[in-house]
Amino acid sequence: MPRLAANLSFLYNELPFLERFAAAAADGFDGVEFLFPYAWEAQTIGQALRQAGLQQVLLNAPPAGVDRIGMAAAWEHGARGTACLPGREAEFRAGIVEALRYARALDCPRIHVMAGLVPPGAERDTLHTTYVHNLRWAVEQAAPQGCTLLIEPINPHDMPGYFLRQQAQAHAVAAEVGSPHLQVQMDLYHCQVTEGDVASKLRQYLPTGAVGHIQIASVPDRQEPDGGELNYGYLLALLDQLGYSAWVGCEYRPRGGAVPGATRDGLRWRNTLLR
Repeated sequence: MPRLAANLSFLYNELPFLERFAAAAADGFDGVEFLFPYAWEAQTIGQALRQAGLQQVLLNAPPAGVDRIGMAAAWEHGARGTACLPGREAEFRAGIVEALRYARALDCPRIHVMAGLVPPGAERDTLHTTYVHNLRWAVEQAAPQGCTLLIEPINPHDMPGYFLRQQAQAHAVAAEVGSPHLQVQMDLYHCQVTEGDVASKLRQYLPTGAVGHIQIASVPDRQEPDGGELNYGYLLALLDQLGYSAWVGCEYRPRGGAVPGATRDGLRWRNTLLR
């Protein structure tokens, strides 16, 4: 049975961020993930994590910024990563150093590193070269800490212009970097929207050992995984058949929105899909 992690940037959004840890634990989650922690002190998050008895399984490196204040605000200002952007290597490195600091404090073994948006007129070959160069530097920093970096293809409808879009591209980049500390984060929602044929791609890529994390949501609404065009009962059973033992992140928007109890009510899908 897959190990489920609650994504606290998406779930329990009727609660202040630091209260979401206890809510996730009360609903039976053992692990949590979230996007960007940089608006809170690492020690403060760690205290909420420990009090809830949860494991932090994933966090994102900053989408941009050279200091923590800038890193915390970058997403709202439209930044979507700097890893592929020539001329911003110092900013990328500052973000990796800060992400690794948070990962140490939270005992988090995985960091998602966002590629960035393609600038107008940019040559993709140049972006690719920058991307690989930056990732090679980053995994050298992560390896001594025992931390694995992840890259994730994101669909062009949710994030127009994002550099990394397809599973094959991500796996080729990971192979070119050539480090066990770089893996692919396979979000089945993004995969279905961009490419489809999700079950075949799971069969293709999971046996390679290059997939380090999976996330789920319904398609097309990005809500609980018990509706829409993907059969998650089948797909979650397939993960078991393929021997996938890492975490599955619940990165979806509750159908009930931000009203009290919406996330908890929506979790009924676990009773029907996890058998």
